[in-house]
Amino acid sequence: MHELGIMFNVIRTVETFAQQNGVEKIDTLVLLVGELSPVVPHYLEACYPAAVDGTLLQETKLRIEIMPGNALCKPCNLVFNLLENHKLCPQCCKAEWEILSGQEFMIKEILAC
Repeated sequence: MHELGIMFNVIRTVETFAQQNGVEKIDTLVLLVGELSPVVPHYLEACYPAAVDGTLLQETKLRIEIMPGNALCKPCNLVFNLLENHKLCPQCCKAEWEILSGQEFMIKEILAC
């Protein structure tokens, strides 16, 4: 489970941002995780309490938003969800596509009190 290491890096990044900007208390940390990302949201949630223990974010809520794994079909130009359609375009049944979204993992928002 590499999510714990990822979460430690996120916490360090947020703490650095907070110190540089004079933020003393953070209410909510919002992460954006793509459906096609190797990061598992459930594991992030599970390791979050351990990662924030003793940090500025100790009492901060975690919110995870999922970015759909969308692709553009090259033959017919349809935008579709790769996972929902088993990596085949629902319009032309081709597997010739370009990923548009869903590989992201980022800090979306830091909501201060």
